[in-house]
Amino acid sequence: MADLALSITAGDHASYLKYALSLATQSPPKPTNYRVGAVLLDVATNEILSTGYTLELPGNTHAEQCCFEKLASKHSIDAGQLSDILPVEVALYTTMEPCSFRLSGNLPCVDRILNIGGKIKTVYVGVQEPEKFVSDNSGKAKLEKAGVKFVHVGGLEERILEVATAGHEKSNA
Repeated sequence: MADLALSITAGDHASYLKYALSLATQSPPKPTNYRVGAVLLDVATNEILSTGYTLELPGNTHAEQCCFEKLASKHSIDAGQLSDILPVEVALYTTMEPCSFRLSGNLPCVDRILNIGGKIKTVYVGVQEPEKFVSDNSGKAKLEKAGVKFVHVGGLEERILEVATAGHEKSNA
């Protein structure tokens, strides 16, 4: 799938989201979380800076968190210092709306995005977070209030939710 990433042309949001979805499939299916994939992109050069998926790193780690922590580790810095090394305009592709609250007490992904100091200008999302674990996710509203564009990329919703909820008990509704 890395080959796919190399051939994605600038502005092909659906293909970047498909790449994020391919990452989500690497996350172990569990009934207690969604399987999500994330891609961090330098908009000016169309270079993928980092990728991540749910539970890629130890702990109860979300896709965006893994993406940021891997990039920070690559540069031997703390994730809180990413704004120092990131290019001027970065885009984040994530299969699901970034969380605004973590039941685990971990820092929500929206706060991680905002802590990068305005470098992430746009977040491209495949689906909004279902209300299974946290109702009323305010991720979209919080990002937009901070001046980050929130763009829904349509067409993959059914597949994203299928991947995201693998391992969940299916309701008979």
